[in-house]
Amino acid sequence: MPWKPILRGLWLPALVFVVLLLSTAGSTSFYFPPLTEVLASLWRELLHGGLFGDLLFSLRNILCGLALATVVGVGAGLVIGEIRTLRLATGPLLDFARATPTVGFVPVIILTLGIGSGPKIFLIFLGSVWPILLNTVSGVEAISPAVHETSRGYRIPWPLRLRRVVLPGALPQILAGIRIALSVAVVLMVVSEIYGSPVGLGNFILQSGSSFHVAETWAGTILIGILGYGLSVLLLLVEHRLLGWYHQRAPRVRSPRPVQARSADSTESIKSNGVAV
Repeated sequence: MPWKPILRGLWLPALVFVVLLLSTAGSTSFYFPPLTEVLASLWRELLHGGLFGDLLFSLRNILCGLALATVVGVGAGLVIGEIRTLRLATGPLLDFARATPTVGFVPVIILTLGIGSGPKIFLIFLGSVWPILLNTVSGVEAISPAVHETSRGYRIPWPLRLRRVVLPGALPQILAGIRIALSVAVVLMVVSEIYGSPVGLGNFILQSGSSFHVAETWAGTILIGILGYGLSVLLLLVEHRLLGWYHQRAPRVRSPRPVQARSADSTESIKSNGVAV
């Protein structure tokens, strides 16, 4: 488990936290309150306010949208990556869909689908599916042709070959695409809840900012960052669990002991017949 690299990487956030704590202590700025006040507001809203319910709402939308995007993106990517004709035909369409900003669909989706959980999940799915799909196609293309030829030589059925050969070979890039999609999902979650939701972390930030509750606004922003980081760490743990063979270090090769040169007197002994050994 990659706990040690994760813990070693926390020194910089801890340093930034200490610097902010010391630099904002005693601050009288309206827009930059002391960090202790922000953390107190965060704790108070989680325990006695509605922030915990907003957190659960946003977390559910992210997980549902990302799970749906993973299923569709991986399934379609495996098929497109395996069939060259289909890959060439869908290439321009996939590039166009990837280049189109998903945020531009927010007004249309809210107008047509409403302001419930469904439109949020659909928007997160729509923005997250492309990194997963494109990384899956690239992962399938990167598999050695010898692997495909061997599986065809053994007459492995196509569905079984996708599940047992192609999917494990493309899994490193698939998980890389899911990591990219996670960051996109967090952004789309906030945007969708700001513009069309009565609940959620985005709505909490919007309402706090509109009411000039600056400490609560910063608290909601920090909570979004904590949520994104926690999901990233969880995904990293899952990746190391599934790809232990990929992250495993090569075994160390023991270097042979250096042979010390010995003098001729100590290395040669003359037998009675005159042969040196």
